[in-house]
Amino acid sequence: MLNPAGSVVPICTLAVDAMGGDHAPEAIVRGVDIAAERHPGVKFLLFGQEAALVPLLRRHKRAAAHSEIRDAREVVGNDMKAAAAVRLRGTSMRAAIDAVAGGHASGVVSAGNTGALLALAKIVLKALPGIDRPALAAIMPSARGDTVMLDVGANASCDSRNLVEFAVMGDVFARTVLGLTTPRVGLMNVGAEELKGDERVREAADILRGTYLAPNFHGFVEGTDIASGTTDVIVTDGFSGNVALKTAEGAVKLVLQMLRSVFTASIATRMGYVLARPGLERLREMIDPRRYNGAMMLGLNGVVVKSHGGTDAQGFAYALDLAIDMAANSFNDRIRDGLARIVDSGALGAREGGKAPRMAAGS
Repeated sequence: MLNPAGSVVPICTLAVDAMGGDHAPEAIVRGVDIAAERHPGVKFLLFGQEAALVPLLRRHKRAAAHSEIRDAREVVGNDMKAAAAVRLRGTSMRAAIDAVAGGHASGVVSAGNTGALLALAKIVLKALPGIDRPALAAIMPSARGDTVMLDVGANASCDSRNLVEFAVMGDVFARTVLGLTTPRVGLMNVGAEELKGDERVREAADILRGTYLAPNFHGFVEGTDIASGTTDVIVTDGFSGNVALKTAEGAVKLVLQMLRSVFTASIATRMGYVLARPGLERLREMIDPRRYNGAMMLGLNGVVVKSHGGTDAQGFAYALDLAIDMAANSFNDRIRDGLARIVDSGALGAREGGKAPRMAAGS
């Protein structure tokens, strides 16, 4: 987009915690450089130690052209407790989140301490009106394309209203980021039958059947449905979601290890690898964890994306892609619209004496 003078008008501005992650700040700046090439209309505010960032920007011209450094001397360590991080005001993570709260950026991306990021984001940005508990969402590969699952660790236990709110946010995410026009929504349960599961899950299903999501509400799904792609959105509590996510990550690693073991077992299998290499390379690309790098904290007054702490520049660029898609497509406005439609329909009453969000241990 160009203004009348011919210069690029930013479609959005992102705040970046340049000091968060195992390979910060170099991998962060390189990731910004990659994202700047893909999204020339985005401006990046890099929060971190100026002395470390200036030399990196000299080497990465695209990042330099689209970024501003905001000096922040302190860093939230990977082993720092969330309570301690909340008390520190001068960290790169806190400064980046403050920029979103102050309206200087639409979203924040960090590869830093997960617990600290989520705690700070909830305290500083606060939940959207109508959202009782923000949820952590993750994109997962399936046989039919990408699937979004939430919650994957922010709330250990949820009631039926929370699950309905998650369904709305997941539907909006699938439309906005995954580009689906009619995403199918499923509730995670111990069985597909209507009588299975506890009361909160059954009650959430009954509510969803009376909302605008009803035509695309699949009903209950099981763990096997995640990989098969039965639905595009999987709704569950943070405890079950986190277990499912970590199980899937472990399964992918196991498959790759087994393939490596099989194809290095003998001369014959090494020759077989040469023949199968094009297909195996395609498989590697399809399940490359960098493509799915970035967990999204949905339901806050601002976009918050958590990149994996050990990611490289390419993986961090993917996390930036997610934040850009959400910010540029008015993600939170669409959540507000979805919740308003459900409340106006009478399917979901107003929350009485709203409860504070509770983080799951080890999220």
